[in-house]
Amino acid sequence: MDLQYTPKQQAFRAEVRAWMAAHVPQRRLKSYDTAEGFEEHRAWERVLNSGRFGMVTWPEALGGRGADLIEWLIFEEEYYRAGAPGRVNQNGIFLLGPTLMEYGTAEQKARFLPRMAAGDDIWAQGWSEPGAGSDMAAIRTKAIRDGDHYVINGQKTWSTRAVFADWCFGLFRTDPESSRHHGMSFILVPLDTPGITRRPIPQLDGEPGFAELFFDDVRVPVGNRLGDEGQGWNIAMATAGFERGLMLRSPARFQETAKRLVQLYRRHEARVSPGVRDLVLKAWMDAEAYALNTYMTASRLIAGGKIGQEASLNKIFWSELDRSMHETALSILGARGELLASGLDEADDITRWLKGFLFSLAGPIYAGANEIQRNIIAERLLNLPR
Repeated sequence: MDLQYTPKQQAFRAEVRAWMAAHVPQRRLKSYDTAEGFEEHRAWERVLNSGRFGMVTWPEALGGRGADLIEWLIFEEEYYRAGAPGRVNQNGIFLLGPTLMEYGTAEQKARFLPRMAAGDDIWAQGWSEPGAGSDMAAIRTKAIRDGDHYVINGQKTWSTRAVFADWCFGLFRTDPESSRHHGMSFILVPLDTPGITRRPIPQLDGEPGFAELFFDDVRVPVGNRLGDEGQGWNIAMATAGFERGLMLRSPARFQETAKRLVQLYRRHEARVSPGVRDLVLKAWMDAEAYALNTYMTASRLIAGGKIGQEASLNKIFWSELDRSMHETALSILGARGELLASGLDEADDITRWLKGFLFSLAGPIYAGANEIQRNIIAERLLNLPR
């Protein structure tokens, strides 16, 4: 594939590159899984919004630039090239945002999207429950209609960003007699509502990237429901498509990791086994292949196509690519790669690789476990028997 950019796209790239050079923080922000780091990243979202870069694909009236998906890919390339901070509101801007665009009312879009782009509202996921992880059809938390409110009772777990977030979106069973995919609704819940208890869940690095959420007679306005009552499963599957398919993990993320891996290999080439070179080359090629495939998908969507079950292929590919790149990096670093380093010339880089490796282990699980994705591919893409 020979990518040719239009003059408009080239001008957009130049604008983004210049803006990033002038605004990206010189020091690395603290982890957004800490209270202080969370607020530092919220402040960065506001800086992005000042340049209208909070989410470039949204209409200008809703805080964006009206960019198409090719321009979004260009933005992501320049974002990662500049070493800009991670997006603390990725659940909102990459998952809920596109879902609101498709299913939200005009009032809901105007209410939520500009605040999301500005970092005023940071969003958490409210999918998984004890006994309902990759199988979301087993969700049991109830939201029972009481006049113009729903009364929510139950529990969510592994809620990403929920320790410090302002809102969560999720599936709730609004028909208590229903089962499996039926009788669920997609509801937006402010996390400061009385009756909600948050219990942090530490990650492997000890930081609380997730939380359990307990709902005890939590009253939420019916106007916070997205789509029709009982339509939640279809809406959630659209959100899952965004998560697995195009937006949550842009190719630039993996291309930059591959470049860092090549640099790491070159610094240590003299002391690593010859076979590592092949792993580094494969990582770089796979990252480029993922980028080209994403450009192809973006072009198809611009032409009116849709993301279907092939989103499961994407999810398996990027999650296993991320893990393999970090495993290769730790094999290059040797025993030092197992330390949260300090006092070494490469201390920051070693720590970054180790933290990246720990996070990559979750990749085959979140956004739908890869085992489930393989079942989807077998049954719905290859038409194999159950």
